[in-house]
Amino acid sequence: MTTHYIGLDVHCQFTEFAVVTSSGRLTKRGQCPTTIPALVAAIESVKRPRYVAFEEGPMAEWLYRNLLASADGVTACEPRRNRWIAQEGEKDDPLDAAKVAQLHRGGYLKAVHHPESEERSILKGHVGVYHDRVRQRVRTANRIIAQFRSHGVVIQEADFATPGQRQGLLRRLPADPLLQKDLDVLWESYDLTAFHAGELERSLRQLVRNYEILRRFQAVPGIGPVWATTFYVYVDTPWRFRSKEALWKYLGIGLERRHSGNGPVQVRVSKSANRRLKWMILSAAESAIRSLDSPFAAHYARGRNAGLPHHSARRNVARSLAATLWGMWKSGDKYHPEWVGRGATVGAGSGSR
Repeated sequence: MTTHYIGLDVHCQFTEFAVVTSSGRLTKRGQCPTTIPALVAAIESVKRPRYVAFEEGPMAEWLYRNLLASADGVTACEPRRNRWIAQEGEKDDPLDAAKVAQLHRGGYLKAVHHPESEERSILKGHVGVYHDRVRQRVRTANRIIAQFRSHGVVIQEADFATPGQRQGLLRRLPADPLLQKDLDVLWESYDLTAFHAGELERSLRQLVRNYEILRRFQAVPGIGPVWATTFYVYVDTPWRFRSKEALWKYLGIGLERRHSGNGPVQVRVSKSANRRLKWMILSAAESAIRSLDSPFAAHYARGRNAGLPHHSARRNVARSLAATLWGMWKSGDKYHPEWVGRGATVGAGSGSR
């Protein structure tokens, strides 16, 4: 039986497609509108078994979810890994579609994970908007702080978080109308993003009540509604990782070893990570360390007493925390503080989000 590999090069208005067999022979090439009915018709015109691949992009999640039933496998692949497509020979869309199919046939594509459920996809987008608003609020706050610092006035975000605090700060600056106007614009932007972030956080706190796994996650020290939901939507399923070490690398807290020939082995923290999850797990580790009577705090203290610097001891706590959440998710069990360091855990922590 001949296996067929279908490569798609997706654009807003049209999609180029190419079909190659398991022997590498190009059997079909064409173009169709970028609509689900048209793409399904093009895919179903190819005999099974058929496997579809396309590069990750803005429409990848939509395509993955809607084409899954029409093929024996659908892969959204990492474009940065497809150096052959970008660097070899001529560059045009039909050629790219064929090369995607050939790379898929050879097993050279690195798949990008996407949720199969539309509900999960929407929830992930909601969490992403919250984090974007928080990031914009922090960026604006830093710009305001820089404006004051350029005039020798050192302040923090807490000093201007409410409008009533600002008149006193302005009296410490030169009485220049341009400077006043700039700060008014920045404060208006800051207030709006802070309001949006607060509204979205309240929405997330309400949503977690609908998910049993998120309620269990919040029993872990350092894990509040925001961190629980972030871990849940960006990991999506615990079964996508073959081991906790693979999960740690995805979170940016795992180690990878590199060496060439008989040279020395270099050990470093994995750089190919989900940055949002890395920020989440390290922030949660900080909160867990501060929790009273937390096994994670004891874990951190043991690391520090053994001579580890803060960032290494915190990273070890983050690994233990991630393994705990992952183990709870896979087993369906609740948090057991005595299991921390062995694979599954949970408890209430101060400063959790």
